Amino acid sequence: MPVAEHGVASEPLTARQSRARYRRILSFAARQLSSLWWWELVLPRIGLVGLSNRTRPTRVQRISRQFAAVAVELGGLLIKLGQFLSTRLDVLPPEITRELAGLQDEVPPVPFDRIRALAESELGRPLDEIFAQVDNVPLAAASLGQVHRARLHAAEAHDVGFADVVIKMQRPGIGDIVEVDIAALERVARWLSRIRLVNRRADTPALMAEFAATCREEIDYLHEAVATEEFAELFADNPRVDAPRLVWERCSRRVLVAEDVTAIKVSDIDALRAAGIDPAEVANVFATVMFDQVLSGKRFHADPHPGNVFVHPGVDGEANWRFVFIDFGMMGVVPPSLGRALRSTFIAAATRDGAGMVQSMNDLGVLMPSADTLELERALSSAFARFGGMGFAELSRVDPQEYLVFAREFGELVRALPFQFPENMLLVLRALSLTSGVCSTLNPAFNIWDAVEPYSAKLIRAESGNVIESFARDALRQLGVLVRLPARLDRLTSRLEAGQIPLRAPELERRTNTLERSVRRAVSAMLFAGLFVGGLVVEPRDGSLATWLFLASAPPLLHALFAGMVARRNGL
Repeated sequence: MPVAEHGVASEPLTARQSRARYRRILSFAARQLSSLWWWELVLPRIGLVGLSNRTRPTRVQRISRQFAAVAVELGGLLIKLGQFLSTRLDVLPPEITRELAGLQDEVPPVPFDRIRALAESELGRPLDEIFAQVDNVPLAAASLGQVHRARLHAAEAHDVGFADVVIKMQRPGIGDIVEVDIAALERVARWLSRIRLVNRRADTPALMAEFAATCREEIDYLHEAVATEEFAELFADNPRVDAPRLVWERCSRRVLVAEDVTAIKVSDIDALRAAGIDPAEVANVFATVMFDQVLSGKRFHADPHPGNVFVHPGVDGEANWRFVFIDFGMMGVVPPSLGRALRSTFIAAATRDGAGMVQSMNDLGVLMPSADTLELERALSSAFARFGGMGFAELSRVDPQEYLVFAREFGELVRALPFQFPENMLLVLRALSLTSGVCSTLNPAFNIWDAVEPYSAKLIRAESGNVIESFARDALRQLGVLVRLPARLDRLTSRLEAGQIPLRAPELERRTNTLERSVRRAVSAMLFAGLFVGGLVVEPRDGSLATWLFLASAPPLLHALFAGMVARRNGL
């Protein structure tokens, strides 16, 4: 395919090139899914879980390296995905983040003459006529666009109030690339939707549809311009937050001209300290700013990775520094109902309230109706008691044996619970995940509880003003229960008289059945190993007997591999 330097596409794709790109993405995904299936599902089922565990770090590192290479070669949405994963220092192992860290750097730029032609076509005039000066060397080259510094003519600078600007220009042909990437990722999402472990947690095609809509909005720069102004209005009263001003007359769907606000990158710890700014304080304030955005019930920046946030020292150094956000192509909105549930989740987490956390998870739509909430409350209360209040650095120093005890007690419950991933949580989780990653980068000892607890106290004070409204909602719910109660009691009595209500201990029965199935699969795995090894031993002397032994080993192998899968499919 036509490329700029190092494989990044810079021309519109032909039909043949689109098909080749599509197949390349699917081929990579299929290989990795097959590898995960073999190492994480098949081998543990035949008693080789130790081998799977020992090789996991090396395998994860290799997959990450291969993904980074494919992302750099193909660009597009794969770069964005890799950049997101590389910032998750808080939850992803260093084997992954280290391999993907290079994707945070600038991707290879498109030669200026090619991107200049696109900009002049959009604006209808040569750039030399529109701007007093344009820097041919890009300030930043991203997966979807490229940014160049420029300077306005004096008259226009006087009108808008600033002279130094940046021109954000779309990569030529990026619209075609995004559509091909979306089509390939939609296919992968359909594959994942056929895996029970995945489809019981999330509707991957629906999530992919939401992601696709967001990506299509991101390459519409007029949409981004509107979002930039909305963000500036939302935080107009916050001295810690700012956004660039726009030159609307120079903006189109593929070109955006804005005030040059480049300063200290939010993750540049050395530059922050040189400016007299404490990185630990930046982490705490950044967390609060992002909480304000997500829980405001209005629009929030859904892509706050380090390249999209600058710190401006201000005239008094540490006294009045502020964040300046850029790149508003990916914005989210929290509906009122989701906002209430998120606020309740924050309060429950800060107060270590297991029951309140379960109720909040229900309100968020994370739990399906069949969830055993009593057991989950017990697990969360125990987790809060053991690990609540610890930051990521503290958790890393906890005795592994303590994790094992907790996992043995509640691991099966967590795996069996019918969690799901609500569609409207995609951008919320992305924003909060990136926030956590940035804060951990700024301060390795960052404790998310230190940010959540004071913020939750503010939420509690704010929620206290809605006591009457909350009481009314609860009263209506209780009234509904009372209205339905006589009919439900009548049905219950009828079923008792008919002997239709069995007295069972479902949790004990479920665990007993699980143990029985595990024993049967272990016996099958041992039988397979015995027959197979026996065949290897007798093969040099009696080929026909060895063949029969090999054939006889197949049924117990199939049982060891697939009996558990069949049982789960039947709800056993």
